[in-house]
Amino acid sequence: MTGKTWAYEDFVEGASHDLGTKNVSAAEIIEFASEFDAQPMHLDEAAGKASILGGLSASGWHTCAMFMRMLCDALLLDSTSQGSPGIDHVKWKKPVLAGDTLCGTVTVLAKRQSKSRPQLGLVSMRSELFNQRGESVFELENTGMFLARDAAKDPS
Repeated sequence: MTGKTWAYEDFVEGASHDLGTKNVSAAEIIEFASEFDAQPMHLDEAAGKASILGGLSASGWHTCAMFMRMLCDALLLDSTSQGSPGIDHVKWKKPVLAGDTLCGTVTVLAKRQSKSRPQLGLVSMRSELFNQRGESVFELENTGMFLARDAAKDPS
């Protein structure tokens, strides 16, 4: 983990980080739904249009998965992340439709060092995804666990 940009010390309460963009295709919506959430509005454009969602819509779980990829690429893969003890809040606020372009942010709400493992820090975060119209489509709050910079150094 040596050389990672983000260690526990680098997170600042109130700071926001850009998650980049993600284009959502009909093919990936159908592929995900076929395996994990085979409801008609996620598999067929006509069924999606006939539903309250208004079109071929990504499953909420697919939206979570896309968010996770965006978070990994923008932050976690270049950090001392040790995972998360869970999610406190997730909300699917608007449908994510085929052809949408998502962008997002993650904001640090609070941070504290673990009492039982002082080399580990806990960072509370609030994340949000928006579509190309600037509408909030997803929000999530969770705590991430990050090693302190000294603990992440290679012992050799």
